[in-house]
Amino acid sequence: MAETPSTMVPLGTPAPDFKLPNIDGRTVALEDFRDAAGLAVMFICNHCPFVQHIRDGLAKFGVDYRERGLAIVAINSNDVANYPADSPAKMKEEAKRAGYVFPYLYDETQAVAKAYHAACTPDFFLYDRDRKLAYRGQFDDSRPGNNRPVTGADLRAAADAVLSGQSVPTDQKASIGCNIKWKRA
Repeated sequence: MAETPSTMVPLGTPAPDFKLPNIDGRTVALEDFRDAAGLAVMFICNHCPFVQHIRDGLAKFGVDYRERGLAIVAINSNDVANYPADSPAKMKEEAKRAGYVFPYLYDETQAVAKAYHAACTPDFFLYDRDRKLAYRGQFDDSRPGNNRPVTGADLRAAADAVLSGQSVPTDQKASIGCNIKWKRA
């Protein structure tokens, strides 16, 4: 299993716009979250062992922080022609199985992943009320096989700061995961 680190996009970078189909057939756009106190954008997929490792933690994060007013969206940008386990139909099954309460969007053209400079799954971007990047990095320091518990501590601490109007510490650790499965040109 190859490990790819997330791209540490400069803090303060504005959230790139997006308008993508959700697994329920609705189109979801960045502007849909304009009134939220913060926005977490997570690049995930179904088949990645790093995402599977934190699946329950992601679902719990979604429930806990949706109730607190954080907007959350997950985006799958993988090439489904070569990775059919990540197809929209399979995404719908995975969201139900995992208990995801947030939109799970399909980025067929991969333009959104490129705009966000997403590099791996999972890859996390947390934006403040003004949609400026406040956090990018890991969910926590648990990885498949390292025997550390999945807590979501890093993303939760950042979300707590954003929701309370506090600054997020700038010492942030890159996420580690599978590379996004880019389409071949």
